[in-house]
Amino acid sequence: MTTSSPQRGVSLGMPELPAPAYPDDVRTRLERDAREIVSRYPDSRSALLPLLHLVQAEEGHVTRTGMQFCADMLGLTTAEVTAVATFYTMYRRKPGGDYQVGVCTNTLCAVMGGDAIFEALQEHLGVGNGETTDDGKVTLEHIECNAACDYAPVVMVNWEFFDNQTPASIRRLVDDLRAGRPVTPTRGAPLCTFKETARILAGFPDEREGATEAGGSAGPASLVGLRLARGEDAPARVVHPREGGPHDERHQGAVHEPSPTEHLSSHDAPQETSASDPSHPAGPVGEEGE
Repeated sequence: MTTSSPQRGVSLGMPELPAPAYPDDVRTRLERDAREIVSRYPDSRSALLPLLHLVQAEEGHVTRTGMQFCADMLGLTTAEVTAVATFYTMYRRKPGGDYQVGVCTNTLCAVMGGDAIFEALQEHLGVGNGETTDDGKVTLEHIECNAACDYAPVVMVNWEFFDNQTPASIRRLVDDLRAGRPVTPTRGAPLCTFKETARILAGFPDEREGATEAGGSAGPASLVGLRLARGEDAPARVVHPREGGPHDERHQGAVHEPSPTEHLSSHDAPQETSASDPSHPAGPVGEEGE
């Protein structure tokens, strides 16, 4: 709301009204959860990040009401809470979909096809960066490095990994999400909605049967350096010219059996899933089919 001075033609911005309060039953439930979170920290201020996840789990994004709640619980000003909530991209500032589909467009993923995947999704879903489909199912965004360069190009859905993607495989993935069909991440815990993910990130256990056991760890390619550092030498590998066959007679006719720790290429995911595309070419991709 603004007021105008006809003489000077100046508009003065007026302060916003206070954020509306949560309904009493919601606030009571959130206060109980918030007290549990705060009790984990010697300094209550340290609980701000998980508390922001908690309020995000309630409404799907961090609202002014949620930030006021965090400020009240921690004895902070809303300015202090807003400064944190706007700094981290993991906190939404506006409503979004049940599934946040983040396409890595950082250097390696972009070279390996991330840009092509992002463009394909924008066209397929009819949305731009940070926008949500009309059915409220999918929010699309391009994101920075997912720390999974050995499986590039990588897409994350609600922070779960989908490795070795192509424009074709990612279109199938979002179609399955919108249709409510089961979707299995390449590795990590089973997929859940954005609100459910936010509650887990707030520090509450994933109570779905088998979800914790399915969490797994880093893929084999990510652990090769660690194993070598521990002295767990991998067997020697024979690399032949790309255009030819074996050039060393000692290896002609020999069959090389890879060890469980060996990474055969930059496109072998730890698990085969319907959402991964192991036939993705090893070179840069501009458009699908090139």
